[in-house]
Amino acid sequence: MLLMLVASTAWAQNNGTWTLYNTRNSDIGGNNISAIAADSKGVWVGTYQGLCRLNNGVWQDYAMFNEKLKNQSVNCLMVDKRGVVWIGTDDYGVIEFDGTHWTEYTTETRRLKMKFVKEIVQDNDGVFWIGVTLGGIVRYDGYTWERYTPDDCGLLSDFVLDLAVDRANRKWITTNAGVSVYNDRRWVSYTVDNSGLPDNIVPAIAIDKNNVKWFGTLNGLAAFDGEEWRIWNTANSPMPGNQVNDIMFDSEGLLWIATSAGVAVFDGVDRWVTFTSKNSQLPSGNIYKVTVGKNGDCWFGSDSKGVAKLSGFQMPAKEVAATQPKEPQAGTGTTTQQPQGEERVRINPHLSEGYITITIESPSATVTFTDKNGKVVKTVTNYRNNQQIKINRMAKGMYTVGVLTVRGEKKIKFNLK
Repeated sequence: MLLMLVASTAWAQNNGTWTLYNTRNSDIGGNNISAIAADSKGVWVGTYQGLCRLNNGVWQDYAMFNEKLKNQSVNCLMVDKRGVVWIGTDDYGVIEFDGTHWTEYTTETRRLKMKFVKEIVQDNDGVFWIGVTLGGIVRYDGYTWERYTPDDCGLLSDFVLDLAVDRANRKWITTNAGVSVYNDRRWVSYTVDNSGLPDNIVPAIAIDKNNVKWFGTLNGLAAFDGEEWRIWNTANSPMPGNQVNDIMFDSEGLLWIATSAGVAVFDGVDRWVTFTSKNSQLPSGNIYKVTVGKNGDCWFGSDSKGVAKLSGFQMPAKEVAATQPKEPQAGTGTTTQQPQGEERVRINPHLSEGYITITIESPSATVTFTDKNGKVVKTVTNYRNNQQIKINRMAKGMYTVGVLTVRGEKKIKFNLK
């Protein structure tokens, strides 16, 4: 059993002001929230019953102005560089609204099978990329439309879940079979078989200011800097649930994580705050969508209980309390009992995936692997917290892993089967 320092979830009760919107206390169009997007004037909300908007405290139902949005599931919303709202629906594909005029792409929707539109992004050249559940990817440059499916390109699956564009204008496409990347010339894919991705079903992706890719999967959160993978889940972090539904960075670089059991905010290093329906006014544990408004307000869309807004949140300046994680399951991790006041070290062997991560308090450490005969077979200098150490080229057998920091050395034995 091990005590690990993390940001106290007690902050969740008193840090910020909550406002709840549902069909009982407001004119929101529905309680099942499937999409949220903020612009300079307010927030757009997609529900199973259509599209609505909150502006200056007043809700407006846009099904009154467009019959196709009446009782229509709005799956995604995107505000483009002109301020035009793009609406992805179940039955009518993509609908565009500039505040006055509606543009419906009926012919293209039928021809390109754009039912169940899941995500819309605009790349660095202004081209639109549309992810379609059971329909692949559609490219629209303002003049022509082009469809990509696994039958004619390197896309892993036509069951697209999310999209993002990086600094190099590469399109990152998450699916139910892994992640595909397209640079307008060739395709590259990442799955649990060829990378550190913890699950092939990837509902969400976000890219930070350093161009690091962050993935929300059904089995935790992953970050990929182009060389190394880092993984967080309920076993090695305060995340409330392993099923990640949505993620988004705010202007301060904090990552907001919507899960099936609540919301976490993470600074990407070691500070966490967790919100659940028990320690905050979050209306439900299962949060589908998260977005951050221009004024810093955070919006959370629940599965059946409307929208919650958190205003005035501030991340704790440093780790402020100790929490005790769950006992590790057999084969998932080995911990050492540390006397009070000493450094905490946790070793997490992901043996089936071929790597190990170590949680340490020090900024860096030296890690050595010694075989049963006392021979050092691998050394990692300047190890960083939660860095991935590949062990898939080591022979099977018993090893001792030593973690040396400025505060001393800890050793753990494990069996590489």
